[in-house]
Amino acid sequence: MLRFIIAITFAILAVIFCIPKHIYLKNQIKKDEMTGWIKSWKFVRKFFKALLFICGTKIEVRGLENIPKDEAVLYVGNHRSYFDIIILHTITPGPVGFIAKKEFKKIPLFHYYMDDIGCLYLDRDNPREGLKTISEATEQMKKGLSMSLFPEGTRNHQPELLPFKPGGYRMAEKSKCAIVVTSMTGFDDIFENNKPLAIRKRHVIIEFAPPVYPHELSKDARKEFYDSIPSKIMEMQAGK
Repeated sequence: MLRFIIAITFAILAVIFCIPKHIYLKNQIKKDEMTGWIKSWKFVRKFFKALLFICGTKIEVRGLENIPKDEAVLYVGNHRSYFDIIILHTITPGPVGFIAKKEFKKIPLFHYYMDDIGCLYLDRDNPREGLKTISEATEQMKKGLSMSLFPEGTRNHQPELLPFKPGGYRMAEKSKCAIVVTSMTGFDDIFENNKPLAIRKRHVIIEFAPPVYPHELSKDARKEFYDSIPSKIMEMQAGK
């Protein structure tokens, strides 16, 4: 309980006192999106690293060398925890936005910083708006911003993965960027799997598979790759 209170207090105070920084970053993005995203990523990752230190989280990173440098990629992974995005941002070699459900936009103040790092909000009940979000994310990737996608659609704490929704993979196809399959193991042991309002010190593993460029594959090979993503993640987790 104490660790949770310290972590949530730190997060709330940081968000409030950094409002001037948000205003500065917002103006930077208006002037030059990529420059603004990079500055936002560097700023937010410092906050996330401090939060993970408070939580006592030890991160084991595997396959970091598989992430292409100096180009946008689409990270496709399983969704275990609120900490998925937090940890991913402290590991990646460049700025990364993510697709979040539209309800996150209602969180007071916090959504400002989600906007700064290139987050887009998905309305899962409106297919037309969903396609619009995917299109916007594709344009951001063409400009150099990596994106992260959780095809399960919601946090899943079961051993087996939920069915993957492949619609977001088109972001990589249309932007001609690589997909980096990402496995996250033990992330929900930090918070979600504990008693209410308890954060525990945990050792977690994040692993990146070699990049695959969907636009370079034939139609059949591309479908085969997309279909293989869930089993690839399960295989990576089995090797923990």
